[in-house]
Amino acid sequence: MDRLLEGKRVLLGVTGGIAAYKSCELARRLIRLGAEIQVVMSEAATRFVTPLTFEALTQRPVLTDLFRPEAGSRATVHVELGRWPDLVLIAPATYDFIGKLACGLADDALSALVAAAEAPVVLCPAMNHAMYAKPALAENLNRLRQWGYRIVGPERGELAEGEIGWGRLAEVETILDAVEYELLRHDALHGRRVLVTAGPTQEPVDPVRFITNRSSGRMGYALAQAALWAGAEVTLVSGPTPLQPPRGVGFVSVRTAAEMAEAVERHWPQTEILFMAAAVSDYRPSQVAEHKLKKGEGPTLRLDLEKTPDILAWAGQNKGARILVGFAVETENELANAMEKLRRKNLDLIVVNNPLEPGAGFETDTNRVTILDAEGHLDDWPLLSKLEVARRLVFRVGQLWQQRHP
Repeated sequence: MDRLLEGKRVLLGVTGGIAAYKSCELARRLIRLGAEIQVVMSEAATRFVTPLTFEALTQRPVLTDLFRPEAGSRATVHVELGRWPDLVLIAPATYDFIGKLACGLADDALSALVAAAEAPVVLCPAMNHAMYAKPALAENLNRLRQWGYRIVGPERGELAEGEIGWGRLAEVETILDAVEYELLRHDALHGRRVLVTAGPTQEPVDPVRFITNRSSGRMGYALAQAALWAGAEVTLVSGPTPLQPPRGVGFVSVRTAAEMAEAVERHWPQTEILFMAAAVSDYRPSQVAEHKLKKGEGPTLRLDLEKTPDILAWAGQNKGARILVGFAVETENELANAMEKLRRKNLDLIVVNNPLEPGAGFETDTNRVTILDAEGHLDDWPLLSKLEVARRLVFRVGQLWQQRHP
């Protein structure tokens, strides 16, 4: 797992609802992402989950009362601890606690810390559907949004009482997405309209067979996520993969190279930056059999192939003021071949890697790449996670955009 939140400090506030048990998994996942966690619990929350549970997970004392020994001897502990986090995360946030924040109250450890905090606050409501439907709650949440709080959830689903309705705590993955966005966002591509292609294409031979390649789509999906963190409006055009697109991106599912070409052309007028990370099949059968091909008697089967549309070449020909980033998978003469491709297709940057190198092949979470630009400059990166490669590449493209649009 990528330690995306290495060095980040998160104050996790837990209030007194049945969903408090889910905060244990949330704390564990945040720690696995590299974050340092300080848990603060309301008195009611300790009736659902003991402080000892969180202390075992975080290896830090849990704060429950500003006037108990674990708070220390200083009367200003809430102010000092309020300056500590990079983010305050309240999960779950009960009806009562949301009302308290909306009224500006600070009469316990957690509400006092929120009042003193200088960091962004992410609030994750959870309650019975009847409580969630109250006008007072809607007004309180709207007020908190206006004050800059980020509200995540709740979701509709099965509640503690066995009823179905709105009020269920957002899923851990949804909350983590919000945390990552708040902690990792920057303005490198703020407001830019980014198009990312990802995954393989499948070119059918008959109703049950197709030609494809080993692309997993991980690099393209990582780029979509990194561009989203950078403030871009992102559209992801993807061939068949089992990956889930990042929340917040526009998603277009395609199968063949022709379908991907059509999708790129359709979104082209609104595109300012293209990351062409898809591994598009170079050839397709010139004829697709209507029925499944039988094995036959001979030892071989001959397929007549024709070239698929060259999407990146088309983009280079219709480039305008856009920034184009291509990818090259090379097993020999990597730099020379990549530079030739960059010039032939009128690219701004090309990312080249050799899949024969350990950790840099298909279907891995890591990659080792070299970045070439149109002036012949070379940037050789070490083995990194694909998400870290994406973050660095997005920042590099952001710098290039600023140079051209000061």
